[in-house]
Amino acid sequence: MAAFADSWLPRLVLSPTIIISLVFVYGFIALTGWMSLTDSRMMPNYTLVGFHQYTDLFGLDRWWVAATNLGIFGGLFIVICLAIGLFMAIFLDQKIRGEGALRAIYLYPMALSFIVTGAAWKWILNPGLGLEKMMHDWGFTHFTFDWLVNSDFSIYTVVIAGVWQSSGFVMALFLAGLRGIDDSVIKAAQVDGASLPTIYRRIVIPALRPVFFSALLILAHIAIKSFDLVMALTAGGPGTSSDVPAIFMYQYSFSRGQLGLGAASAMMMLATVMAVLVPMMYLETKGARNGR
Repeated sequence: MAAFADSWLPRLVLSPTIIISLVFVYGFIALTGWMSLTDSRMMPNYTLVGFHQYTDLFGLDRWWVAATNLGIFGGLFIVICLAIGLFMAIFLDQKIRGEGALRAIYLYPMALSFIVTGAAWKWILNPGLGLEKMMHDWGFTHFTFDWLVNSDFSIYTVVIAGVWQSSGFVMALFLAGLRGIDDSVIKAAQVDGASLPTIYRRIVIPALRPVFFSALLILAHIAIKSFDLVMALTAGGPGTSSDVPAIFMYQYSFSRGQLGLGAASAMMMLATVMAVLVPMMYLETKGARNGR
């Protein structure tokens, strides 16, 4: 009886979670994929009609604007967050005074929702209310920073707000990784005459490869599904200059009554996630098998 309980009790405990995940995650992914192959508009239509929704999607200039903006935002957001997070982690790893307070300050933005972050930065970057007005009041009348209302630069304001919120979280990941490195290796390198920058470049940073993988995966996920931050900060504007696929999917599915086209855009977002996730997981598992 005890052996039977040990064998089946874990399965019984985990089975509700597994069933819920299968239905509400993978089941709805399958349903979205099916709807992308239908002519669904205001209401779902489950009759398959082929890939014409994808053809229509790729023929829309707005979709390509959204995809380009995702590439700009995602690339800059990931690279800058990794760079700032690594720099701050190395800075805090020097056992400086007030480390706990600084760590809390760096991590605080992550406690806010993206809606709050977007609303705050919308005020800060508003030319008539925030940074530009403050500089004018201080006498710097020629200072301009109108990216929020400039269609050529609006997407970069999303990068600024996203980096401000997420770089502290990346810092925490890197700091945990740094604290897990064996001090004896660093001390041995110092005995051999290696300088501190060389130790970090040749020993410490390569040892953080799993942390880089985790941070890159999380940041890529945040970038691809970005919706609330963009909506709160720019609402995709001016015009569609800061539009991203998540906003495109929402508006075409629920505002314009084109569920099939919205489902096709959602499947393209999923394909983007898989295109990032699968190669990264393959490289990581391959490196683990090779002992790197």
